This record gives sequence, structure tokens and C-alpha cells, in this order.
Amino acid sequence: VQLQASGGGSVQTGDSLRLSCAFSGRSFSLYNMGWFRQGPGKEREFVASVIPSGKSTNVADSVMGRFTISRDIAKKMVYLQMESLKPEDTAVYYCAAKFRSTDEWRSWGQGTQVTVSS
Repeated sequence: VQLQASGGGSVQTGDSLRLSCAFSGRSFSLYNMGWFRQGPGKEREFVASVIPSGKSTNVADSVMGRFTISRDIAKKMVYLQMESLKPEDTAVYYCAAKFRSTDEWRSWGQGTQVTVSS
């Protein structure tokens, strides 16, 4: 499995941004997909995840109501739609994949930088 994240950039407070993650490999439809982020001087933290079917998602409290994760099985893509961005959302965002929900997140993309200025 290889993951390629893109879509980061520099935006203002209140702006929106959509991150994309391209999945390369077999059986995309069987993988749980997630987004994580690591802010300056902080540890990596969970942002959102989506189950293989795409019918259920999990979102961190810190971004609930502002961020939405989705997947397009046909295109083998995962998205993170980010609304009402805040300076504290500034981080490198990573997409990740795991085969079973009980697994550790084993596959990681290279990260894409999101910078939100006030």
C-alpha cells in the first residue's frame, strides 16, 4: 500500500480546504482509512477515520462539525474536507490505512502541510 496526500496550503482563519489521499495497491475497499496531524511541537494526533464501506466515520472532538472525511472507492481516494479553519489546525496532515479496525495504522502517506494564519 502506498498513500499520497495532497491539497495542503496556506489559508486564513475561517477558510476551507480539502485534502486528498490517493491509495495505490490492492483492495482499497477493504481498508479503513484515516487522517492524522502533527502540529508544531506536538505529537501526532488522530483527526478522522472512515470504515471500508464509507458508511461510518469517526471524527476527533477538536474538529467535529468542521471536518468531514469521505472516500471514493472507484477512484481509490480519501478526502478530508476542512471548514472554518483555525490557527490551531496548523499541522502536517497524514493519511493512513489499516486492514482491520483492530489493527494499528500501518501504512502512512508523506504528509501535506496546512498553515492557518489569523
